[in-house]
This record gives sequence, C-alpha cells and structure tokens, in this order.
Amino acid sequence: MAELTPPVGRIVLAHFIVSDDVERSRRFYTEVLGGRVVFSGGPTYVALANSWIIINVGGGPTDDKPAVTLETPRDPDRVSSFLNIRVADIQAVYAEWSARGAQFLTPPKQHQYEMRCYIRDPDGYLIEVGQTTDPEGDWSPWLPSPSVS
Repeated sequence: MAELTPPVGRIVLAHFIVSDDVERSRRFYTEVLGGRVVFSGGPTYVALANSWIIINVGGGPTDDKPAVTLETPRDPDRVSSFLNIRVADIQAVYAEWSARGAQFLTPPKQHQYEMRCYIRDPDGYLIEVGQTTDPEGDWSPWLPSPSVS
C-alpha cells in the first residue's frame, strides 16, 4: 500500500465493488478505463483519477456486518447506486473507451446541464460517464464548492 497517497482533509472516498472475477474486473478498470493498480492481493486497489476502486470477492456476514452478504448484482437493470465519472470531453472518452472494449448502453446524450452515457463493468455494475455543459458556465466539478455544514 506504499503507493496510496495520504488523504487530503483526513478523508478518502473509494468505491468498493464485489466481483465474481477480480482479475477480469482489474483489467476492465485499468485497460479500458485507464486506472492504475496500486495494490494487488485480497482486495485489489485501482487508482482511477482522484479516487480508488477497491475490487474483491463477495462473501457472507462478518462480525461487523452480521446480516450483510456481499454479492454482484442479481439484476443489472435494477440499480440502487452507480459510479459517476465526470470528464472534460465526453466525446473523446467515449471514442477512447469504446476502442478499448467498453460497451456503452447508448452514445452520449445531451440533457439540460450535461451530456452523459452509461457503461457496465464485467460484473454488471452501472457506470455513468458525464460532461457538464451548463450554458451559464457557472458549474464545474473542478471548481471549489461551498462548504457544507
């Protein structure tokens, strides 16, 4: 774990996914989406932009989650959460990731303040890829946001 950078502001947000095949998922997040493996082993950590994807096998309850079983999605068309990736140029990312094997549900579609499209990872997890297109130009995920109290 020596390559993992220390958290800024004493917090790090990572996305944990359960995989039926950790190596297959690792290849998707590195070879298709362009992430970098920073730790391989029980769980595998992939640095992707300014966050990490933690990939591990599922399993039954443990003492700290006594009624929870981790498993891949049973029905990929019924989703309660998804990874959201914001990019500066969605058309370029769509072309690049498609060339690397990503299968998008649709090409990027324009909505009120963004263009977006979706892909699935090898275990069926939904991933939104979006670009802000605010006509007023007053919102960007790269600008500091007001503090939340």
